[in-house]
Amino acid sequence: MTNRDTIGIDLGSRTTKIVHLTGGKIRHREIFDTGHDPLAGVKQALERIGSADIIATGYGRYLLSENLAARRVTEIKACGRGVYERFPGCRTILDVGGQDCKVIRLNGKGKVVDFEMNDRCAAGTGKFLEVMAQSFDMDIEAFVRMAQATTESITINSMCTVFAESEVISLITSGKPKEQIALGLHQSIAERLQAMLSRMPLEEEIVFVGGGAKNSCLHSILQEKLKQKILRPPDPQLITAHGAALLAGENGEL
Repeated sequence: MTNRDTIGIDLGSRTTKIVHLTGGKIRHREIFDTGHDPLAGVKQALERIGSADIIATGYGRYLLSENLAARRVTEIKACGRGVYERFPGCRTILDVGGQDCKVIRLNGKGKVVDFEMNDRCAAGTGKFLEVMAQSFDMDIEAFVRMAQATTESITINSMCTVFAESEVISLITSGKPKEQIALGLHQSIAERLQAMLSRMPLEEEIVFVGGGAKNSCLHSILQEKLKQKILRPPDPQLITAHGAALLAGENGEL
């Protein structure tokens, strides 16, 4: 790690995350909606931060590399580096974002040795729960609290976002308890994520990151299903951007 300033930018489909490091220490961090003109939003943020070596990651990394002379790295590698910096004992990462989810395995040196990714369907992602929350005409935070208000759940049969939304609306109009529907939706997401995790050797420590890790209901259900502790950083959405910023200051192939 050098003493120079570095910036990691994780330009995702829903949100953009930026971490600015000086000498490897976090100097500035921010999250904002990616919006319809992501390049303009990033340029405005960089005007506030100043110049530094930039590594871009996420869905928009090619856009940034072509327009900002930024190097780029996959979100898999950036996420692994960011998690290993915070949790050097981590061997398994669960990363749940707005429109994809990943399971990443690290070796004892923090290098990615395997991964599995679901980016073809909203099931198991933050987008799925956001759409379901909208069915109840509430934001995701209120939706999570509602799910946590009960211990009984109603089974949701469909994991397709479109069909699940129709199923939820049907359950609501038939008078089923909303809390039980909400918990059932969280249970169905957790089962999907558990299935992904089960296809990898589950080695401790397990770390949960991405926007989905902010969902305390989902976190507790996963811990119960896996029967082991799952760690979470206080800023789970920023982990991949942090990892990119760390890689910007390190020598080695990206």
